[in-house]
Amino acid sequence: MPGENLSRDEAQVRGRLLSVEAYDVALDIRSAVAQGAESDTFRSRTTIRFRCAEPGAATFADLLAPAVTSVTLNGRELDPAAVFDGTRIALDGLAAENTLVVDARCAYSRTGEGLHRFVDPEDGEVYLYTQYEPADSRRVFATFEQPDLKAPFTFEVTAPEGWAVLSNGAREGAAEGGRHRFATTRPISTYITAVVAGPYHVVTDTYRRTFEDGTELEIPLGALCRKGLAKHFDADDVFAVTKQGLDFFHDHFDFPYPFGKYDQAFVPEYNLGAMENPGCVTFREEFIFRGKVTEAAYERRANVILHEMAHMWFGDLVTMQWWDDLWLKESYADFMGSFALVEATRFTDGWITFANRRKSWAYRADQLPSTHPVTADIRDLEDAKLNFDGITYAKGAAVLKQLVAYVGQEAFLEGARRYFKRHAYGNTRLADLLAVLEETSGRDLAQWSRAWLETAGVNSLTPQAVYDAQDRITELSVLQEAADSHPELRPHRVAVGLYRRQGADSALVRYARAEVDVCGPRTAVPELAGQERPELILVNDEDLTYCKVRFDEGSLATLRARLGDLADPMARALCWAALWGLTRDGLMPARDYLDLVRRFAGRETDIGVLQSLHDQAQAALEHYTAPEHREGAARELAEGALHELRLAEPGSGHQLTWARHFAAVAGAPADLQLLRGLLDGTAKIDGLDVDQELRWTLLGPLAAHGLADEAAITAELARDDTASGRRHQVRCLAARPSAEVKEQAWQQVVESDTLSNALVEATIAGFAQPEQRELLAPCAPRYFEAVERVWRERSIEIGMAVVRGLFPDWLVEHSTLDAADRWLTEHAQAAPALRRLVLEKRDDLARALRAQACDAAAGVRP
Repeated sequence: MPGENLSRDEAQVRGRLLSVEAYDVALDIRSAVAQGAESDTFRSRTTIRFRCAEPGAATFADLLAPAVTSVTLNGRELDPAAVFDGTRIALDGLAAENTLVVDARCAYSRTGEGLHRFVDPEDGEVYLYTQYEPADSRRVFATFEQPDLKAPFTFEVTAPEGWAVLSNGAREGAAEGGRHRFATTRPISTYITAVVAGPYHVVTDTYRRTFEDGTELEIPLGALCRKGLAKHFDADDVFAVTKQGLDFFHDHFDFPYPFGKYDQAFVPEYNLGAMENPGCVTFREEFIFRGKVTEAAYERRANVILHEMAHMWFGDLVTMQWWDDLWLKESYADFMGSFALVEATRFTDGWITFANRRKSWAYRADQLPSTHPVTADIRDLEDAKLNFDGITYAKGAAVLKQLVAYVGQEAFLEGARRYFKRHAYGNTRLADLLAVLEETSGRDLAQWSRAWLETAGVNSLTPQAVYDAQDRITELSVLQEAADSHPELRPHRVAVGLYRRQGADSALVRYARAEVDVCGPRTAVPELAGQERPELILVNDEDLTYCKVRFDEGSLATLRARLGDLADPMARALCWAALWGLTRDGLMPARDYLDLVRRFAGRETDIGVLQSLHDQAQAALEHYTAPEHREGAARELAEGALHELRLAEPGSGHQLTWARHFAAVAGAPADLQLLRGLLDGTAKIDGLDVDQELRWTLLGPLAAHGLADEAAITAELARDDTASGRRHQVRCLAARPSAEVKEQAWQQVVESDTLSNALVEATIAGFAQPEQRELLAPCAPRYFEAVERVWRERSIEIGMAVVRGLFPDWLVEHSTLDAADRWLTEHAQAAPALRRLVLEKRDDLARALRAQACDAAAGVRP
């Protein structure tokens, strides 16, 4: 990987030197269906026309390819062996106007980077798609691989006859001899160009819009998936959300969709959720649901569709100069995705999901030693790859939500409109965005930017109340704290809500509310003086700001006793999130949190929140519960899950969610026997449809506990011999409690590169079973011995998966922490991105040890 890196300094020099006028890229991918070695590579011929500000200067083009056939610069033939080193093509003696032609053999990918080749095990069909962000278009064609060197692109693709072939532009004319030529794009960055090719199932539709001035816009829509998934593909729902999103963004952005057609391809073995290639968006095919899913799954898919659509403006039309300002596209897309979801679709509770899931991701990332400001210091491409994180996405989006509260929604949207018109098809920095927002809001945003965008860390807000003899508030303040490592106290626009029991059902409801600008360590809330004593004071009611919410003693006691009585779903979600934060910070024993889940999760109405509670309960059990209490806590959690499963409405999403959770925590013989019975049909739960996806969910824990052998797993694959079935099979095989099985999995992932990215992910998921700690213990030292070599030899995508996925955090012991510290000390010169990954996992481990100490100190419960 080091030879593939590109530094910011190099990019800045090249960016000042060059301006690119056009790319013509011709790909011949007919080899994709060949046999043997011929199917490993494809022909790529690229013509780049570009200007040089300093004639006579030297620079380089980027290309990752097994072989270069020819290189021609301004009609001069260059020796490929002399100018190509495997990652770069050296160019010297540049003229003011230049033409570079590169003919190469590029490699198909099995890692989801570049041009990925997938062979469907169900029918043997071959499917291709590209994925480039941040810098993998150079695996497919010669390029100047940096976001500020935008240019129009013209693609020509020669593919097997009968294939569907797509790119960013619309196809021009009929394909002749398998040759497809596409319309030239507007100027775009290299990382958002795209090609999708294969015998895809294609559904089409059209979006039409008439604007107030009478002009009409017609956008051809396409939706694609593998043929094997066609029977599950609900394209109508995908199109419905797409049209709602296009209406929303046209209503608010005053800049018509600029890229012609709008195709959305659901592709196999995808590393990301989705990618915003203009005119040709790609999604992971898991968004096509093979079995019953909850409404939260449909909401998440809709959110991703809208997130990628927002990128057509934030990121594609206007692009950051360098990856330092990655947030200019990702934070905005994250915020606008949720905004559009709530305003334009059936998913009107989208802000609850944002508060519950997205911000939880951000809070975790912002408390790691690798935390960084929203606008980050990105030294090179490896830094960029790792900064697609919870800060760049979810914290940035939360900060923008705070900005909307600060400047007003209309000023915020008018700023966006001016930003698009002023910088269309160009590149920007932070200052460019702040300039238009200052114009529209009339506010000086320099101080706001320094506090929110240019510093790291998360503040804690805690209420403090004083009462008189009549139990009325005489003084209410909000206390703000920051970690010593990141002491910035930020300005927060927050709502403070007071809650008490009301009504026949004694629900906890809000009876008073005030908004206040929190500044400094203490801020008074005089509007609430004189109110009767509340049972719960909720700081950051309605989730206006980005902070860790804390409670006073009375409020915490109320939640411990009556959390399920809190009527408002957003308030309830915020309280659950705050309690989880206390648990992660070692301020609440893990068993207390598990007890809250056991007693109150069954009353949670929001299915997305319920799923988060299940994930967090499992994490609390596996990582934060003291070892001496884990067995009893696991038994109680499983008993509670089974109780709620039997109580849930038959056929409901809640029933399905409780079934999945029960399977995840089941460990007692009777529980495992029930899983087996549900699988073989000897046990029933009224309304629970054990479809194929749920069958794999039930089989996983049986395999991990040694109750499903290779023959049983193979038999299940025979029922579902599909790409999805193969991934599940690999996961279940690796989960079996056998030293031989673990060694085989280790060899396949660490010592071999034959598995695709999807199967690497599945093997890792099966390998690390928390209940197999003793069996896995010998792998801990092997991890630290191998990790630098893996990072050096494998692609960054696989390297990240291995470094994160095989870190021995299932062995929560001080010896593991010591081993991580030794590795960090002894490998001070290792790649910074690798050190960051290990440091993050080390921090998670230290947090788990602190949480376990808190839980142990709580003693044995009656």
